[in-house]
Amino acid sequence: MQKTVSKAKNALQGEIIVPSDKSISHRAIIFSSLACGKSTIKNFSDGQDPKSTLNIFKKLGVEIEQDNDCLTVISNGKLNPSSNILDCGNSGTTMRLLAGVLAGQNFNSVLSGDLSLSNRPMKRIIEPLSLMGAKIDSDNYKAPLKIYGRDLNSIDYKSKISSAQVKSCVLLAGLNTKDFGVTKFTEPYLSRNHTELMLKSMGADIISEGTSAAIRSSKLEPIKMTIPGDVSSAAFFIAAGLIVPNSKIILRNVGLNPTRTGIIEVAKQMGGNIKILDKREVCGEYVGDIQVEYSELHSCEISGEIIPKLIDEIPVLAVLATQAQGETIIKDAQDLRNKESDRIKTIVSELKKLGADIEETEDGMIIRGKLNLKGGHKVRTYNDHRIAMSLYVAGLICEKEILINEFEWVNISFPEFEYLIEKLNNK
Repeated sequence: MQKTVSKAKNALQGEIIVPSDKSISHRAIIFSSLACGKSTIKNFSDGQDPKSTLNIFKKLGVEIEQDNDCLTVISNGKLNPSSNILDCGNSGTTMRLLAGVLAGQNFNSVLSGDLSLSNRPMKRIIEPLSLMGAKIDSDNYKAPLKIYGRDLNSIDYKSKISSAQVKSCVLLAGLNTKDFGVTKFTEPYLSRNHTELMLKSMGADIISEGTSAAIRSSKLEPIKMTIPGDVSSAAFFIAAGLIVPNSKIILRNVGLNPTRTGIIEVAKQMGGNIKILDKREVCGEYVGDIQVEYSELHSCEISGEIIPKLIDEIPVLAVLATQAQGETIIKDAQDLRNKESDRIKTIVSELKKLGADIEETEDGMIIRGKLNLKGGHKVRTYNDHRIAMSLYVAGLICEKEILINEFEWVNISFPEFEYLIEKLNNK
């Protein structure tokens, strides 16, 4: 599917509600399926990735009923073997978290995915799970993963990377160890902590301190929760509101977990006019409304401990940086090369086509602004939903229209993306 994007004919004005948080939606399904009883999940994500997680747990014998965006999950806390391969689609979260769950079951499983997912690194989860006693066969540490369920032991694991997926995988395995010891996970910088917050709210014996989280084998209680809007989805509108002249928008009911709001911190550091309205706490997660106004931006350096707080937003931050005076440097982001695409290489390559002064480095990129993006070219998404949406935002400020190939990948996380942009652009 090709998508033509023209320069925004108007300022972006009005307010919208962004889609439900994908990360929390995944975890709500996984954890409620492991709990004993009836859970209710409202505002469940409509993205294809969380649907992959949902469909797998149905295959594992969990009773899940869906009424629009409200799910009812009924489970006895136990999973049943599936005779089918468990298809994770394009979702790295599904595969990595499910590996932690399935490694400690009393049956075998096979996790597979699409071509993109099958090329992503799984050594980062296979290694700690193997130290816990898991047996996992793979194709040179790539999917498909054949998991032989067996009793697991607790470990004290020090990760070389900060990753919420790896952390969650290990903690979920630690939830079901047979030695009843403490499984501890420590990372260089604190990654998103939705897993720790939700497990604690469901009665798990879990303690978080600094960049470490420790869990004992625990039984989970069912939950009733409403999932907030996804700040990673909001990031595209934050960027668009800051760079499309005279824009002023409000994004309602967005999750403001401090481990996820790096995009807001950096945008403010660059001079962005962003205000948080009506901040409140819902089910252990901070939620609020984000007001964004067009701003004159300046460059900054993005590196170190803030990277895990905005790793998914770096492609659209690169777009933002093209409109900032000076030289913006992004470092310590080498894990971007292991996403749905090599996001360092892809965003640099495609923004260059549009006229950006941007260069690739081993662990990030350098962007020089402020520049008028010329556009007038075809660009590729590399089957990556975040690259697709980032290029769409860039198209809103290009002098000539652009053509985005493979735009259908937006549906992975944000089927309503174009509709909501057009809604703000037609005020």
